[in-house]
Amino acid sequence: QVQLVESGGGSVQAGGSLRLSCAVSVSGGTDMRDYMAWFRQAPGKEREGVASIGGYTNILYAESVKGRFTVSKDTAENTLLLQMNNLKPEDTGMYYCAMSSAWTMLGYQLLQSTSYQYWGQGTQVTVSS
Repeated sequence: QVQLVESGGGSVQAGGSLRLSCAVSVSGGTDMRDYMAWFRQAPGKEREGVASIGGYTNILYAESVKGRFTVSKDTAENTLLLQMNNLKPEDTGMYYCAMSSAWTMLGYQLLQSTSYQYWGQGTQVTVSS
């Protein structure tokens, strides 16, 4: 059984920073899988991929967050991280952590929600202008 629990969301002003964490627990002592990602969903909009990481160096960001967000893994703690700097009002939304059961993934799949089978409950990020 897989459980993903996000934390670190909150309300900040534009230009501020937040650091999201996703704690991964997998029954049977299995470590977190290689391919993980952050998605977000604003009210009335579709869920969109924000950042993905496969292994340690296969990283892809949405164009809208490049240069501002950094995704990383702490495998010792089984945690996925998302450092968000210079936040903008359009970054507002529910942020979800996702993990894939796949061992390989093509580039175009990295930010597709259908590529991920396990999801957390989300953490709210609100950025005011």
